[in-house]
Amino acid sequence: MKTKAAFFNNDSSKNIDYVYAGGRREKVAAITDLYPESVSISNFEQHVDKLQDLEVIFSTWGMPALSEQQIDRLPALKAVFYAAGATDGFARPFLKRNKIVVSAWLANAIPVAEFCVGQILLSCKGYFRNTMDCRDPRKWPDGTAFRGRGVFEETVALIGAGSIAMKTKELLEPFSLNVIVIPSRAEKRTVSLEEAFRTSYIVSNHLPNRHDNIGVINAAHFRLMPYGATFINTGRGAQVNEQDLVTVMRERPDLTALLDVTNPEPPLPDSELYTVPNIQLSSHIAGSINNEVVRMADYAIEDFIRWEKDEPLKYQISENMLMTS
Repeated sequence: MKTKAAFFNNDSSKNIDYVYAGGRREKVAAITDLYPESVSISNFEQHVDKLQDLEVIFSTWGMPALSEQQIDRLPALKAVFYAAGATDGFARPFLKRNKIVVSAWLANAIPVAEFCVGQILLSCKGYFRNTMDCRDPRKWPDGTAFRGRGVFEETVALIGAGSIAMKTKELLEPFSLNVIVIPSRAEKRTVSLEEAFRTSYIVSNHLPNRHDNIGVINAAHFRLMPYGATFINTGRGAQVNEQDLVTVMRERPDLTALLDVTNPEPPLPDSELYTVPNIQLSSHIAGSINNEVVRMADYAIEDFIRWEKDEPLKYQISENMLMTS
C-alpha cells in the first residue's frame, strides 16, 4: 500500500503549485496515496477527522505552525517533508512529538551561495562603485572611475559557518582568493570579527538567525574596513545595526554595502537606506526564486523516497540545528 500523504499549507495551493511545479506535485501524487485537498491552519478542524491514517506531510513556505495538541490528533503521522529552508517557525512541536522533519535547506543554500559568489567577484573588481562613477561623463574618459583591487589573492571573510557560508566557500575554491570562515559563536573563532573586517576586502554576512546575533555587526566593524571594501548581507537584516551602517557609509563613500536583506523588509519608506549612494538594495532575491524553487521539492521528494526505503536521510532536521543554518 502507498504511504498516506497530504499537502499542508496556509496559502491554499499557491505555494504548493509554485514549489512543486514542473511535475513535482504530480510525482508526489504518483508515489503516495495523496489526500485530495491542501490542509491549512484555518481548515484543519474541517479535515482532521479524515486524516487519522495520515503518515507524511509535504509542504513548503507557508507550512502551518501546528501545536503539539493538533499533532497528537494525527496519530499515524511520522514525518514532515518541507521543500524550503528554515524550519524554526513550525518544527519544534513536531520534534517534541518525535516526528521526523526534513528540510530542503541545502537546496536553498545553493542559489544564495551562487548569488554571493557573483557579488564577491564583482566587488573585487570594484564593479558596483565603478558603475556609479561611470554615470558621470567626466570620470570615465579621464580614468578616475573607481577600480577595485581585482580577484587575485584578495581576502574574503564569510561571517558564519553554516550551510550557505560553506557552499559559498566551496564555489570560491577555483578562484585565487584567500577565503576565511568566521564561526558564528565567539568562543569558536580563531579570527575575531574585528580582525575579519580589518583585513578583508570583502565581508559577507551568513550569521544564523539567533537572538544573540541581533545588531552584532556595527559601526566599529565598518570603520575598520580597508579602502574600497565591500560588505554583503544575505543573512538577516537584524544582524546589522543599520543606523550604524548608514552613518559609516556616509563617512566612507569609498565603501560599498550590498544588502539583499534589511530590517524591516522592505525598508520603511523614509529609511535612509534608500538615500545613501554606496548602499545598494535588492529585494531578497538571493534565495530560491522562480525555476530554482523546484530543486527544493526534489530534495524533499528524494528524502521521502529514502524514508520509505528505510535508508539514511540526507536532510533531516534536529533540535540543535534550528536557527543555525
